[in-house]
Amino acid sequence: MPLPYRGRGSRLASSRVASTSVHSPRRAGRGAPWSSHALRLTRRRHSSEQVPPGPEPQADFRSGKWLQEHAGGDARDSQQTARAGMGSRHRICSQEEVVIPCDSDNDSGSVDLQLSNLEDIKKDPSSLELTDSDIFDITGLSQESFIDSFRHLTQQGPVSEANVERLIQSIQEVFNGELQSEFEKLTFLRSLSSLSQTLPYDETTESFIHSHITDIVHVLNMLIEEEPLHSLFSSVRQEVFITIANLSYQDIHLLFGSEDRADLFSLITKSIITLPSVETLIQLQEIMPSGSYNTECLYRQTFQAFSEMLQSLVVKDPHLENLDTIFKQMDPWLQSTKDHERERATASMAQVLKCLSRHLSLKLPLRFQRLGHFVALMALLCGDSVTEVAEEAAEGMHCLLHVTLRLKCTIYDKKNHPNLRRAMKKCQELLELYSIKQFYSCPFKIAQIFEAFLNSNELFQFVMTTLDGLENLKHPCTQKSAGELLITMVKNAESRFEKVPEIMGVICARLSIISQPRVRRQIINTVSLFISRPKYTDIVIGHLLCHPVPYDRHLAELWRTLEVELPSTTWILWRLLRKLQKCHNEPTHEKMAYVAVALLMTLLIQIHHSIGLTMSDVAVPSGLYTGQEMSSEVTPLCFAIQATKSLLLRTLCWQEFNIMEKNKGWTLLEGKECHLQGVSLLANALLERNHLLAQKVMYLLVPLLNRGNDKHKLTSAGFFVELLQSPVARRLPSIYSIVRLKDWLHHGNRVFKFLALRGLCYLIKHQDMREDIRSLLPCILDLLCETDEKIVLLAIQILLQLVGTMDFTTLTAMMKTLFTLFGDVRSDVHRLSMTLFGASIKSVKYTDKKGVENQVLDSLVPLLLYSQDENDAVAEESRQVLTICAQFLKWKLPQEVYCKDPWYISPSEAGTVCKFFGKKCQGKVNLLAQTLMFSKNAKLPIRRAAVLFVGLLLKYVDYSELRTKGTDWIENEIISIDLHLQPGFCGHLDLKALLHDPEPSLCIIASQALFRVQKVGAEPDSRQSIPG
Repeated sequence: MPLPYRGRGSRLASSRVASTSVHSPRRAGRGAPWSSHALRLTRRRHSSEQVPPGPEPQADFRSGKWLQEHAGGDARDSQQTARAGMGSRHRICSQEEVVIPCDSDNDSGSVDLQLSNLEDIKKDPSSLELTDSDIFDITGLSQESFIDSFRHLTQQGPVSEANVERLIQSIQEVFNGELQSEFEKLTFLRSLSSLSQTLPYDETTESFIHSHITDIVHVLNMLIEEEPLHSLFSSVRQEVFITIANLSYQDIHLLFGSEDRADLFSLITKSIITLPSVETLIQLQEIMPSGSYNTECLYRQTFQAFSEMLQSLVVKDPHLENLDTIFKQMDPWLQSTKDHERERATASMAQVLKCLSRHLSLKLPLRFQRLGHFVALMALLCGDSVTEVAEEAAEGMHCLLHVTLRLKCTIYDKKNHPNLRRAMKKCQELLELYSIKQFYSCPFKIAQIFEAFLNSNELFQFVMTTLDGLENLKHPCTQKSAGELLITMVKNAESRFEKVPEIMGVICARLSIISQPRVRRQIINTVSLFISRPKYTDIVIGHLLCHPVPYDRHLAELWRTLEVELPSTTWILWRLLRKLQKCHNEPTHEKMAYVAVALLMTLLIQIHHSIGLTMSDVAVPSGLYTGQEMSSEVTPLCFAIQATKSLLLRTLCWQEFNIMEKNKGWTLLEGKECHLQGVSLLANALLERNHLLAQKVMYLLVPLLNRGNDKHKLTSAGFFVELLQSPVARRLPSIYSIVRLKDWLHHGNRVFKFLALRGLCYLIKHQDMREDIRSLLPCILDLLCETDEKIVLLAIQILLQLVGTMDFTTLTAMMKTLFTLFGDVRSDVHRLSMTLFGASIKSVKYTDKKGVENQVLDSLVPLLLYSQDENDAVAEESRQVLTICAQFLKWKLPQEVYCKDPWYISPSEAGTVCKFFGKKCQGKVNLLAQTLMFSKNAKLPIRRAAVLFVGLLLKYVDYSELRTKGTDWIENEIISIDLHLQPGFCGHLDLKALLHDPEPSLCIIASQALFRVQKVGAEPDSRQSIPG
């Protein structure tokens, strides 16, 4: 279908198109020049106008005098007919054409500041009625009639009924088919745009479009999706924007009202904003030529169409809901890290605000609730490092001031008119001092001007948006602007803020990322201002005190560098004390609030730091002991202990205090070696008597564990580990529990290893945590070789819980290590190592029994001899494990094994035991060699049992083999010992040397054994050796 007659006169742009010579630029409109240098730059960057180089006219921003200069004629009417028949491509590529946005139709009122006609306000700001003229006088904007302007935009000639039918038919065909070529797409879009012009007088058109809005939105969405995101080779985008704008002027909004329309809005915004920079687009054209299109010209025309589309949405926006939607769409792009995206978004918003300010006709209720955020964001952009962004933002900010004034006049009731009058007077006085350029050269002045018009919620939005600007690490100038804006707004707004805790929370969170000293000083000064105002003192104190102690370096700096006057300091200290007292007096089962919890941990850490210090080691405030001598018994540790006692008593923790008294807990806390025992005692007392408080402390300690020096960390870790007994410990994320304990297992300080194992002992009780703990087995097994008894004992206790889950390799390696601990001088280590050895044997699978049989056989003699240990617990455990070994080997031990009397007083029972093992082990274990190794044991009962056993075993050895080897190695020859069997013993054995032992009983038994040895060596075998 041929394209219907459709020049520029039939479209939205008909009222905004002018023609100009490259050598003689002229603007369309009512004879006014460009409104400002910034706007001229905007048009040069984003429209198709070719602006020749040359000196810019200098504007007097405060007088309005320049409005009479450089007036140009209105060339619109004389040029419109000539352009009417132009094709699309010719129009796009023509460098003679200028497309001017709708807000440029009348620039007789400048965006610059006119500050006259305010003498009445100066004389009596509360006596006059507030009118729109006051607002326009302040902002320098004209009172162009909204109705006249809109009528000018929409005047069109009628389209014949036949043409309407053809247009509807062609559009309907697209709904039922597909658009393949660029020509088909452009035909559809121009048909739809032309059809929109008939809406005011053709009911058929109105009915058709309203009934097919969903289809239209779908097709437009498809067209935009088909456009490449990183190049611009067609005018489809531009035509889409123009079509939407034309329909918007006829009150057909394709971007509002439903989810699919909102998606379309988001898509078309992204499609234009995310295009590569103009330079990149030009380079792409050189690489991939796009035919007759000039990419730079096409981009500027497309962006201009996008800008016009946005403006069309706010021409009639009495409730500002369209502005709210536009801002939500543009918000992320205004904060983009890419300069060209930020510039496009800012330029678009500036044009939207200018158009809105000229056609503003507000009615209640107003839907725009983000004024504070909008003002702050535009203010930050005024300080942008990219000059073009700052200029666009300054232009938009000035228009936003006009919108704000009109908005406030609409919502203020008569009772508040005097307040608004005073605010406007203050605004006028400030504007007399600044020009538009100063908006972006000194953005903080925006805060001074807008502060008077923002309510408490808008102030909160402003501050939060400004604080978000501190995160912009890529552009330090944004951080600088944010600091200036924040301190200025807080100074001027005084006590009108709400949600101060939220503000304080963000400030504290942002401190760590602010590297510029000046900005850090401004942020801390902001906190100083808040805490100095009585209205906010308690709020700020409460928020700062709720942070875990000790504070990180940023919060510590904040406390140290707060700048308040002396009267304020006194007030703040008094409120701090009252805050603590109020927490103490709360009649709830939670005896201590978060302040007391933090203070308790601070005092415990202080006690640890104070151990060994004298008063000469600390700075005592002057005048503290005026007129009296300081006792020599007074120490920093004494003060810290007294403070801790007082805290417990004042917070009603009497039971906990009593437990500390009864168990000498205060003495333990004061000791260098036993400080952690005192900490542990207090933690367990809290856990027993006040589990809710204990839980608070546990969560408080999580961020504290990695701060400070070792004393600091040890006190925190000691308290934290004991609290892991609480059932809620299982809720802690692994990174704060098991992972933290794993790090301590590798710590160079043995105390941390001990605390880690203690914590694992508590956590392993929870079945769901055992799998994570099992991953720590290699670390725990290594700790069996530690010299610290407590560490070894804890490691064994944990392994006892995990032995049933070990694989065979881990199990056998652990059994070898445990065997070396048999006979350890630390009786508890000795006993528990045998217990774990027995548990290991029990957990061996049937298929793996052959692999550990030799280890079990090697353990028989040590276990048998240690059943004679003087420590009853060790002896009993030896007999229990010996029973387990016999069951593993499928032996039935004689009852004499369980006899608790020493062998040397029951030789017959000893002989029975010796006979049993001699028969069972013959050919499997060299019992004689193993037993001889124990003849030098440090314990007399073990030495005596070993020598007695040697003498009795001679009855059951192979005599022929014994004669072949000789008996000298038994009598007096020096022999080597297999240290893996019995480490800790002397490296040589000499049975004859035992004849000179100072213990008579051992000498007698040794002589009897030696006699049997010598007898075997001297006489022939008079009996047959007992078969195995």
